[in-house]
Amino acid sequence: MTERTIVIVGAGITGVSAAEWLRRDGWKTVLVDPIHPGDPGQTSFGNAGLIARTSVVPVASPSLVRKAPMMVFDPDSPLYLRWRYLPRLLPWLIPFLRNANPKRMHEIAGPLAEMTFDSTEQHMALARGTKAQAFITRGDYISLYRSRSYWEQDTLTAEIQKRFDMVPAPLTRAELAERDRNLGPDYTFGTIYSDFGWLSSPAGYVRALFDHYRGQGGDFRQASVVDVTPGEAPTVTLEGGEILTADKVVLSAGAWSRRFAKSLGMTIRLEAERGYHVSMANPSFTAPHPYMVTDAKFVLTPMQGALRAAGVVEFAGLDGPEHPEPPKFIAKAVKRVYPGLEFESSTSWMGRRPTTPDSLPAIGEAAAAPNVLHAYGGQHVGLTIGPKVGRLIADLAGRRTPNIDLAPYRPDRF
Repeated sequence: MTERTIVIVGAGITGVSAAEWLRRDGWKTVLVDPIHPGDPGQTSFGNAGLIARTSVVPVASPSLVRKAPMMVFDPDSPLYLRWRYLPRLLPWLIPFLRNANPKRMHEIAGPLAEMTFDSTEQHMALARGTKAQAFITRGDYISLYRSRSYWEQDTLTAEIQKRFDMVPAPLTRAELAERDRNLGPDYTFGTIYSDFGWLSSPAGYVRALFDHYRGQGGDFRQASVVDVTPGEAPTVTLEGGEILTADKVVLSAGAWSRRFAKSLGMTIRLEAERGYHVSMANPSFTAPHPYMVTDAKFVLTPMQGALRAAGVVEFAGLDGPEHPEPPKFIAKAVKRVYPGLEFESSTSWMGRRPTTPDSLPAIGEAAAAPNVLHAYGGQHVGLTIGPKVGRLIADLAGRRTPNIDLAPYRPDRF
């Protein structure tokens, strides 16, 4: 039997997952990335660590559209926009705004829920028997509100959550304080999901999966890709001129995938939605579980040796410099959650979420670019769905029909 070869471009959570599932499926795999998996230059390094099985609500919503114009002018808002970038943002922003209505939200929620509902099981299936399994943690997940009215006003979210049996249980201020005596007084209401999953170190998790992949014979090239060419024998050209030829190529380069898709003759509405985190080392106490801090739009997650606050949205493109204000905003907001928190030191970080206008990833092959499989666009749930996307890619590469309808995720839908 002729050995099947496949090159995976991009070694974040999706690329590593795809590479490992493909390796288990008998492919000769070559994973390519200029950054070593688990290093800070990867988006997978610095996220909130949530395995967000309850994330069934699309990002584009009528309430966000109403609030966004005021938010970009408010220094105490979690939304940042580099105004000189606005003209380049418009091709993504216009279809995003078209999706911000109840009808489209309900339409998108179905395929979004299809990707997230079994995410913890998908992570366990990938990590079981590897050192990565030790990073998967389970417990409660609580959203914090300034008042119950903020939760009750969001009736559209409640409708979608109810449709997928994802309605959280309410918590009073007394119940919140009983669970966490360090919680600041500003948060008087909460909602809770039980049996939730998160990672104690996203970087450690991806690195452990990668180490297992390498230990089992998977190949890795630490190099920059400059071109992807489709066809009967697709190729990947590395910086310096070396060309890798394979039976198939997987494009899983996150927010950088748009550049390669363009060279394939495809129009991809993919934006680098930048997020930040502040990591507080050796805190005097830590959160008992992850918190979604709803007014500041970040997640506070207990991790190995640190408490991480991750969130914020900035539109400034792939290559713009880091903005100094988002880490300050996050640090200030953490003080509202935990007024008495002390820690040895803190570091900040910025990453680029690959975000589509409809909150859905790009999965599969496009007729315009044969034998190139697309696997990117995870937006705020990239870590959550990475193992499942990787498994779907292995099915498609092996010409097996997945057990879900992939039409909503077509890479050429734009």
